Formats: sequence, structure tokens, C-alpha cells
Amino acid sequence: MIVIKLGGSLSRTEALVDCLNAVEKNYQGRVVIVPGGGAFADQVRLAQQHWKFNDHTAHRMALLAMQQMALLFKGLKPDFVLGHSLVAIQDALSRKKIVIWSPDINELDSADIPASWDISSDSLSAWLAKALSATTLILVKSATIDPRLKLEQLAALQLVDKGFCAAVAQARFEIQIINAEDVGLCFSP
Repeated sequence: MIVIKLGGSLSRTEALVDCLNAVEKNYQGRVVIVPGGGAFADQVRLAQQHWKFNDHTAHRMALLAMQQMALLFKGLKPDFVLGHSLVAIQDALSRKKIVIWSPDINELDSADIPASWDISSDSLSAWLAKALSATTLILVKSATIDPRLKLEQLAALQLVDKGFCAAVAQARFEIQIINAEDVGLCFSP
């Protein structure tokens, strides 16, 4: 089973549809898509800067941004299934459905996910991959990714969130971080 995180910035181009099409073609019934927050999360950042509310509130709002992106993905791919919880995801996978994760805020609170901008959909996708015993985690970014860079370097360049290295420290799954243009090369069964 594979977890594929599609960066929110992909929604600014046709790359999003290309990625969703590639997932549909290659991973029927054995994949969970994690949406980034995209422009919705950007609005949360702006609101927090303006109104100065705490990170706990911002984190919950950013999870809602991911839920909005999940709805966008579902609107583009009506045959995909929204999964809000681990149980719902596992049920949909057992029915050979492609799942879009729309994270349940209470489930993540119960898992003690830190409420911080250091933890974004990158780290949340790692948490989900661990929770589902995935074999592979693929992060798809709009930025160019140099495959020679180590995770720590990617974090320093802000190509993955600051918490990602810790989130995957004990990972038992393969990690791929790719540019959306490389989707056709990497998204193969």
C-alpha cells in the first residue's frame, strides 16, 4: 500500500490533474492520496499573521485547508473515496478504492500530533503511512527536487517541512520525493 502526498501548490497548474490521472491509472485500490493545503493553508498563514492567534488554532484551520483540498480532489475524481479516519481508509482500501485522506482533526489530536507550522501535510503523510503500514511514501512537489540531497538538506531548503525528518526517522517504508513533472516516471506499479 502506498501513500502519495500531492503538494498543495500543484493546484495552481494542470500538474494536479496529471498526478491524479497517474494515480488512477497505476494504483487502483492500493493507494491513499494526502492533499496539501495549498492556497487554503496560505490563507490560514495570512490570517494568523494578521490576527495573531495561536498555533493550535492555526493547525486546526490548516487541517481544514487539507479537507478543502480533499474535496477539490474528489470533485476532479468522483470515483475516488474520501476517508476521514484510519478505519474509513482501511475499509475503502479493502473495497479496492482509491482513497483521498480528509484528516479527522480529533483523530490527529488523539495521536498527539504537535500543533505547529513545523508539521504540515508532509509530516502528516508520514504519520499516515506509519499508521497504515504503507510500503512507500511519495511526496510530489511543484519544486525541482535534487535526488542527491538528503532529507535534512531538503528540510533546510524548506522543500519538506521541519518536522518531516523526525516523522520518518523510524520509518519502515520507502520514501520518494519527486517533482510533479517526474510523476510518469515514478508512478508505476
